[in-house]
Amino acid sequence: MAACSRGDRLPPSVRYADHVAAGGNQPPAGELNNPFAKDSGAVSDGGRIFGTMNCDGCHGGGATGWVGPSLVDGRWRYGGSDGALFQSIFYGRPRGMPAYGGIMSAGAIWKVVTYIRAQPVPAVVPTQRFQPATAEPKPRREQTP
Repeated sequence: MAACSRGDRLPPSVRYADHVAAGGNQPPAGELNNPFAKDSGAVSDGGRIFGTMNCDGCHGGGATGWVGPSLVDGRWRYGGSDGALFQSIFYGRPRGMPAYGGIMSAGAIWKVVTYIRAQPVPAVVPTQRFQPATAEPKPRREQTP
């Protein structure tokens, strides 16, 4: 198999604070550390990969959310650590997130993670407020008998 000969190892299971452990016992897990966390060049590379792989088609420009969720609002369904984000990209997630581990190298995925982490949080995060900030309630109409 071509995918097996790339030399990439499958990432280990990641433990993070949001995991719920049955019986209070966490399963064995390792840590995934982003090798590009402090690399400003990786931010630029990750932005190019984010666009090339059409991540912005679902997550919007700047990863602020579109059809897929915002990746900059700090709200995570599957964990917000770099390792958990890597696993979400590598393996995919139910209800829409494809697995990119078969077509992207681990380095490319880490660069996308680095790009996402470098994005500023917008002043108004669409996933925090479902009405526009300036919307005023409509006046109630009086009913006549």
